[in-house]
Amino acid sequence: MSSSLSTLPTYTETSKSRLQALYSDISRQKHSNPTSFHANVDWWKRTLQALVSRGWQARATEATETNKLILSAGRGLSETFRFEGVGKPLGLGAIIDLTSIPLAKAELRSTNSLIPLFQFLNGTQSVYDPGWLPYRIASFVVGKPLWWALEQLEIVKAEDAYTETELWQRVTGDYAVLELVEGAADAVMRAREAEGGFGVADGLYDFEGFKAAFSTKVNAYGPLTDLDVRVLVKFLQRDRKVVVVDKEIIKFVEGAHEREVTAVDRSILELKSAVQKLHAQVDDIQRKMDGCTKKASASLLQKRKPLALSYLRSKKQLEDLLTKRLGSLGILESTLIQVEGAAGDVELMKSYESSTATLRMILGHPSLQRGKVEETMDAMASASADARDVEDAIKIGGESAAAEAGIDDSELEAELQALIKNSEGEREAAEAIERLKGDGMNAPTSVPVDEGPDEGWEVMEGPTEVAET
Repeated sequence: MSSSLSTLPTYTETSKSRLQALYSDISRQKHSNPTSFHANVDWWKRTLQALVSRGWQARATEATETNKLILSAGRGLSETFRFEGVGKPLGLGAIIDLTSIPLAKAELRSTNSLIPLFQFLNGTQSVYDPGWLPYRIASFVVGKPLWWALEQLEIVKAEDAYTETELWQRVTGDYAVLELVEGAADAVMRAREAEGGFGVADGLYDFEGFKAAFSTKVNAYGPLTDLDVRVLVKFLQRDRKVVVVDKEIIKFVEGAHEREVTAVDRSILELKSAVQKLHAQVDDIQRKMDGCTKKASASLLQKRKPLALSYLRSKKQLEDLLTKRLGSLGILESTLIQVEGAAGDVELMKSYESSTATLRMILGHPSLQRGKVEETMDAMASASADARDVEDAIKIGGESAAAEAGIDDSELEAELQALIKNSEGEREAAEAIERLKGDGMNAPTSVPVDEGPDEGWEVMEGPTEVAET
């Protein structure tokens, strides 16, 4: 088992010296070094989850089937963790101490990492319900002194007074591993979304049908057992509230589906099961026909013609049976489609009724009465007219202020046009200079300034070219 354990993530990231410390009796660190103690408990929690999900605890339980969501705790579990050069863990029983004594502390139980299987399957309160918090406070404030008094009277033992044998007697049993159950539930919902089946029939299963549909899709290391599936269904029903269960019928209740299993649901499930059985029969008949064909061919190669004819005769009979089964399958599938469509129409009509009632309730609000609406719209029109009057008054006031300041709009317009003309002249001069440069001539570094008809050009800096005569 050491070679298998060494492949677990918690072992690959842990040195041998650290592993030896984890395999010691770490329960004594609870009060002396609580930080290290909780880190060690977390390591063992992740290790136990990895062991259970891979189905490696079968060596401890000697079961024919291996649970993937349930930890079977017993003294043999320590032997499962025996590691070469380190030995077996000494404090494993203390770590998973899930005693039935109400006031005792339970390390993994305190965070609901491990939940006794009987309590998980039969409890009506969600594992996420915070109602346990007042009980824990009372246990801390009242229970601890009481427990200490019982210890002094030797009525009960202190937590560290139990022998290893006594400790394992207290913790032996089956426990649901909450994080693994949560992961399986998430995988079920992803599988349903991937299949895209959200019709009435697609959400109905009997127990065997549910197991066949999902037990191989929620765990990468193998299919779930019957007990695993029951734990998963209970979690989906009570804690996720995505299914309802009536005896062996499981119904997904996303969207507008009723949160109960109805007589219609039972009939649809029976029809769905009949279709599935016919599909299985058709597949089986086809396999037998293929087998007859292969056997007939082999008999002919062996020159056993009578035997080959016998196989062909059987194939012909199977073909007739297949034709009948396909006819029945077509009728049942057509009926199922019609029934499912009618059931969907019922759900649709309920949605229409609910929407109509909601709309009528909204329209019945006093603010939406005709008189109130007209009054509100008149008030809005009056307010808009007042706003326009204010805006016009502000505009007229601004124009009057500009006139009193002696500002002539015509003068401003003339100045603006002069600025535009000057800007265009500068742009034309710049373009002329660029053209001269392109012709290989030295362009003047300044532009001529118009200072009157008798004025000359500005002096240009830099060399000039003189044409040869």
